Amino acid sequence: MLTYPGFNPIAFEVGPIKVHWYGIMYLLGFATAWWLARRRAARPGSTWRAQDVDDLIFFAMLGVILGGRIGYVLFYGLKFWAADPWYPLKIWEGGMSFHGGLLGVAAALTLFAWRRNRSPADVYDFTSPLPPPGLFFGRIGNFINGELWGKTTTLPWGFRVNGEVRHASQLYEAALEGLLLFAILWWFTRRPRPRLAPSGLFLLCYGLSRFAVEFVRVPDEHIGYLAGGWLTEGQLLSLPMIVAGVGLLAWAYRRAEPSGNYAVAA
Repeated sequence: MLTYPGFNPIAFEVGPIKVHWYGIMYLLGFATAWWLARRRAARPGSTWRAQDVDDLIFFAMLGVILGGRIGYVLFYGLKFWAADPWYPLKIWEGGMSFHGGLLGVAAALTLFAWRRNRSPADVYDFTSPLPPPGLFFGRIGNFINGELWGKTTTLPWGFRVNGEVRHASQLYEAALEGLLLFAILWWFTRRPRPRLAPSGLFLLCYGLSRFAVEFVRVPDEHIGYLAGGWLTEGQLLSLPMIVAGVGLLAWAYRRAEPSGNYAVAA
């Protein structure tokens, strides 16, 4: 078994300002997404420009932060909100939801597409391989903070935390939702695919990864299991993603509509 080293969640301090590792992970995620999007936009035949990418990342950042926080409050934190009306604004206390962030990003990207006269479907597809690096860094941030531990285990790669050996479910998610999901989507989107196929693949693969990891992850204490002693809020929120992903893939390949992210060859 491994021993959790007990990281300091504060990376460094400048006077009264404390910079947390979790915030640094968010910056790394957005910076990586920007760099990857710039690379894709520069490929021959791409209909994206560097300025489009810069604006896209700005819209996505707003969607992630606002959607993630609002989603967490609505999905997981209503009890805390009832006790403290200012709770939704206390971002420094933690609490971000991926599913809420996804809805926030979808709304922000739709607005971006409308302003740029692009198809929202094309914007979703172009963006589909960009979130996994951010998910990877975010889960590393959870590990550094010592939060979201999994169930107890006797496996040799479990971490001893407060006298118990537990699954490092944060690292499992970093590997599945971050590294593996990125590898699949970056490979899949390396050439033109039918419109909405990349988006469908993202929803399907993320939903399956999150659903699987939830079996070893401990649910939030104030929510617990929803049914059967195993169904969690995270799994319940992932099921629509899985269904939507399968549906979008089937629909995309049946229609075989070309993506607007690539110029039509003359």
